[in-house]
Amino acid sequence: MWKPTNQPQTPAQPAVPERPTTSMPSAPAMSAEPVAPRPVTTTTADQATIGKSLVIKGEVTGSESLYIDGRVEGSINLAGNRVTIGRNGVVAANINAREIVVLGKVRGNLTASDRVDIRSDGSLTGDVIAARISIEDGAFFKGGIDIRKGGQPQQQKPNGEDKSAPAPEPAAVGARA
Repeated sequence: MWKPTNQPQTPAQPAVPERPTTSMPSAPAMSAEPVAPRPVTTTTADQATIGKSLVIKGEVTGSESLYIDGRVEGSINLAGNRVTIGRNGVVAANINAREIVVLGKVRGNLTASDRVDIRSDGSLTGDVIAARISIEDGAFFKGGIDIRKGGQPQQQKPNGEDKSAPAPEPAAVGARA
């Protein structure tokens, strides 16, 4: 019954009812709940997402991992990161990344410094250059595979080993003559 008596006085002091609502026991409980989602938010911040309804035409570059659930046409260059093509993702692009996971449809060449995973629902039409590759049962793959050690340079090799080897030889012949 004391609350009705205090209610006429509360318009002058609106902060008093709010403080008991956010009292110390309640505040840690509220703080504990947002603390758990924050690491998930940090993980999400480390990975950008292209949603189902987004269409991107052009060059995608950056320094974070990427999850594609929409449509991308052009090129994707995220050399030290992971690119994941989601189940709804449709990509018509050459992809260069540390790790590439295909759950949707990709048409283009993949270059990975570490690994390429083509999951059971995934579809890839194009060549793969990677240190490791995994193709699950049920996946579609049409193209070539070139397994390279992680320490080998990725940029010179896609042009072909034959092209990089003859270049030093004429320079050496010119130096001798």
